[in-house]
Amino acid sequence: MKILSKYILREHAGPFILSVMVITFIMLLDRVLDLLNLIITKHLDLWTTTQVFVLSLPFMLALAIPMAVLVATIMAFGRLSSDNEITAFKASGINIYSMMKPVVIVAILISLFMIYFNDHILPESNFELKNLLIKISTRRPTSELKPGLFTELKDYNFYFHDKSEDGKRYNEIVIYDKNNGKYPKTITSEYGNIELFNGGNSLNATLYNGLIHEISKDDPQDYTTIVFKKYLIKIPDLGIGVSEAHLAQRGDREMSSSDMKKHIRELDTQRQNKIKEKLKYETQLVEIAENPKDGDNKEISKLKHLIRVHDQRIYSLSREISKYQVEVDKKYSIAFACLVFILIGAPIGMMTRTNSVGMGFTVSSLVFVVYYVSLFAGEELADKMIISPFIGMWISNIIFTIAGVYLVIYSMRERKIIHLERIKNIFKRKQKTEASDENN
Repeated sequence: MKILSKYILREHAGPFILSVMVITFIMLLDRVLDLLNLIITKHLDLWTTTQVFVLSLPFMLALAIPMAVLVATIMAFGRLSSDNEITAFKASGINIYSMMKPVVIVAILISLFMIYFNDHILPESNFELKNLLIKISTRRPTSELKPGLFTELKDYNFYFHDKSEDGKRYNEIVIYDKNNGKYPKTITSEYGNIELFNGGNSLNATLYNGLIHEISKDDPQDYTTIVFKKYLIKIPDLGIGVSEAHLAQRGDREMSSSDMKKHIRELDTQRQNKIKEKLKYETQLVEIAENPKDGDNKEISKLKHLIRVHDQRIYSLSREISKYQVEVDKKYSIAFACLVFILIGAPIGMMTRTNSVGMGFTVSSLVFVVYYVSLFAGEELADKMIISPFIGMWISNIIFTIAGVYLVIYSMRERKIIHLERIKNIFKRKQKTEASDENN
């Protein structure tokens, strides 16, 4: 049995590694398209660009690994079935359960690893990536300058009408310098040049033929106009000096499950306090209704308003609690999808009886899309509190597990549910019919 286990695992290893690489590469291409404009406009160096892509990998792997397990299972059992090796194993007294046992054990280990990965590595990488993108957004400020619009750069507001084709000369410039405090200094110029240094994080603006309009911060009546032929503005540390206050706060996808559970407890405490306050106002309202007095209408209106406000706050807190609980359950449900995909992938592979890489990816993609759509629908319903977070995040795994167990039992009878040859013949007949219709 050890030899059989090693053989079956070896059949899975190649397709699994290939699938992880291909799926990650496809997702990476999509990420490249999203970040290409940012990389070009911000002139990112090689190290920063590498950081962006490396920090994007954990999110891709969180989806790529479960899907790769499905692809590898369909391809491995499909090849064993197409070469009649499964029939040979059965003839030797080895049933499907024994063949699936080593794969299931490995899938459990992968699921446990994915729980740790989704709960610790993924949140940290998401948090680091979010902060890195914030820092990047402050770099190369001239890429943010748009003709006809005011753009804020630190304590300055920049405006220009248009610029030359080479992008070096800016025409009809207006700058508001807010360093003066209450009354900003207004600078106008016929044209000017903007140069970057210090890795694109500091700026020199050289202005020509302009005016400076300045109001004294001590005496608003003291107004000064200065004419200049050349004026230099230096703005240092546009991007490097990003303070901690400007960095991203951790959201639900940048927190571990323990952090989210702690936050849920805090939110629930706030909700319970609001419920108690609402009950107090309702009690007061009942007391007034039982012992009405003149002039109570104003107090009744006030209490009803407070009750409505507390109802809205309680609902808002409940929605937020549900959102965080959904993310907690999602970390575990997606991790255990690896095991679920083994149960459904093995019988599908045996029934399709194909060793084609393309067919393996096609079938697994269809299964994964159905799984992901149902998971997304469950998440949306749970976020809106239509169903519980547990049901929303685990219903896909439950349904697919039941379907997988049924298919495993059904495959014991060596029947084919998915008839690939029949499907191919249908398409061939359709093509012939269309070709004959065109000839006629």
